[in-house]
Amino acid sequence: MNRVTFNTERCKGCGLCVVACPKKIVSLDTSVLNAKGYHPAQVTDMASCIACAMCATMCPDAVITVEKDVEKEQEA
Repeated sequence: MNRVTFNTERCKGCGLCVVACPKKIVSLDTSVLNAKGYHPAQVTDMASCIACAMCATMCPDAVITVEKDVEKEQEA
């Protein structure tokens, strides 16, 4: 499975990743505040992630890591 991880302590909740996601599976977690007082981003449905890395490309603080499932890609 593709995987997206966020360094939630560095995320400033700007929302650019939310807008950039073509699958609309990235959102700001309004139930959590990081040490800086921001709502960090999260992926709501990891199984739907296509690992396009648009979220990571848009992030001004480079807090997003996208890992593509190579095995799944080779099977196709």
